[in-house]
Amino acid sequence: MNIRYRVDLEPAERQSLRGQIAGGQDKVRRMKRAQILLAVDHGQGADRLTDDEVARVLHVGSATVFRVKRRFVELGLEAALSEETRIGSTRKTTAQQDATLIALACSDPPTGRAKWTLRLLAGALVEKTELDAISGETVRRRLDENELKP
Repeated sequence: MNIRYRVDLEPAERQSLRGQIAGGQDKVRRMKRAQILLAVDHGQGADRLTDDEVARVLHVGSATVFRVKRRFVELGLEAALSEETRIGSTRKTTAQQDATLIALACSDPPTGRAKWTLRLLAGALVEKTELDAISGETVRRRLDENELKP
């Protein structure tokens, strides 16, 4: 990381970031990024901390400080404060399998059971579809997407 990114906040940006932190109503990551930007701002004229010192004081990694500074310089304030899109894994179930899961969750539980559990639903879904296996967590997510609680 030999590239040095210099953060020079405009007075309005500085005031906005301070207000955001003082308000305390934002996401923690967004507030932490605001704190980083204020700590590395060269426009205030005070003695500046190094990236490593900022990282230590704010309890983040030095790579986080570097990334926030880079995003501010290259993309602007809003990009520096917001999340980068993350690449997730592919969806484990098809729409047809989701429909089968919903139908199962809305049906009566197996004999001897008072209600469906996530494990029971996962096992029943594997039996009724071509899935080799599915986790209870995936079942939970699919039910949550459809606002169902077994």
